[in-house]
Amino acid sequence: MGVLEFRPNETMIKKLLIFTGLLLIFFFGEIALTFSDKSYPFLIEDEEVAFSLKLANEFSNLPETVNIDKEVNSFIKNWHIKGASVAVTHNEELIYAKGFGYANEENDEEVKPGHLFRIASVSKLITAVAIMQLYENGDLTLDEKVFGPEGILDTNIFPEYKDPRLEKVEVQHLLNHTTGWSRRIGDPMFNSLYIARKMDIEPPLKVDHIVDYAISRKLDYEPGTRYSYSNLGYAILGRIIEEKTGVPYEDYVMMNVLKPIGIHDMHLGRTYEHERFANEVKYYATGKTKRAYSVDGSGEYVPIYYGGNNIELLGAAGGWVSSAPELIKFLTAIDGFSAQPDILKPETLEMMTNPDLSGKGLYGWRGNDKRGTWWRTGYFYGSTALTVRQRDGLNWVILLNTSTYKQSRIHRYVSSMMFGAVNRVQEWPRQDLFMVDQLAPERINSIPVNNPKL
Repeated sequence: MGVLEFRPNETMIKKLLIFTGLLLIFFFGEIALTFSDKSYPFLIEDEEVAFSLKLANEFSNLPETVNIDKEVNSFIKNWHIKGASVAVTHNEELIYAKGFGYANEENDEEVKPGHLFRIASVSKLITAVAIMQLYENGDLTLDEKVFGPEGILDTNIFPEYKDPRLEKVEVQHLLNHTTGWSRRIGDPMFNSLYIARKMDIEPPLKVDHIVDYAISRKLDYEPGTRYSYSNLGYAILGRIIEEKTGVPYEDYVMMNVLKPIGIHDMHLGRTYEHERFANEVKYYATGKTKRAYSVDGSGEYVPIYYGGNNIELLGAAGGWVSSAPELIKFLTAIDGFSAQPDILKPETLEMMTNPDLSGKGLYGWRGNDKRGTWWRTGYFYGSTALTVRQRDGLNWVILLNTSTYKQSRIHRYVSSMMFGAVNRVQEWPRQDLFMVDQLAPERINSIPVNNPKL
């Protein structure tokens, strides 16, 4: 009898190298493991101090940007918003980063540049970049099938599905929201308690539970033929990243997308108030607070922004928290401007932002005016995020910790205010707060930080 010879393929070798790298980090990086009282998986705590934690509001007290101060202060006052954070880059230099109002009104804690906010669907841009990075590395193709015997998430993972058309779903359909699901009967990512009852599963649910429920129903249309915004599609992209790399979604993004460009304080957020990061803002709503049954199945009636939405479940579709300076740092790495190198190739960025190439929807981005301005919105009850790349070399981010009666429609008012504020600046100041270590190497803000060694 001949001897069987084991020949590892290229994918297996890549996974082995990633796993080996993780082991090295665990043993030599003095990793801190953090566990919440709800037994969440560990997160890798970063040894680096985020540059955003070294920024002070006073660094952006500049005569050239007084109009931005005035407009934002007026906006949050008129709309009764507790707190906001704004960051602006010009020619890929961080020339403005400032907090407004309160991070925690009850404790008189004012917003500083290093405060974290939920960024909701801006998370989709992060996930799309991670997918396109795998595409550039040759680890997946955009026309690769997702489900079925030959799919990335094959029948060993999701063995039962009702509609055979599911086998036609490709990675690109998840990216551009043309998978075949509609939200005609609601968004399954925000109906986890209903799905738990239907499937007789103990909440809180995981992504795979939601996928199992979704694929037990027929698709609403042929994959690739119609646009219908899908949070579930981006949650599935997170699962694809895990399956392709053998690494948890958050860890892969942190190690391969964020840390290489100097971002050290972006994380997947958490559902309940007691689970907030030490430097995360508190969330509010104007008017009477809306409540819902807690996603953990306890039956408790809770504010929607603290227990009514399952932030961990949303993950790759809407779960990230970030400061405004670090979010705009991420934006400068994918904006296509030439002052700093991007983490994706120009042709990949073109594919993500050009509807003639991406199909019926953009990859990660929410909109494009076809003249060089791209934007990505995010909204949860209790928080709003808007990030914009203007064609004239400006990028800006604004994050709010309060929702209003306008709900997600607040974006049109936020964008109008911000476009007006930044476009009225006559001359931008000459500073780069990304280089804060040179400006104030010893300065660390007094807001609490996550790393216990600081």
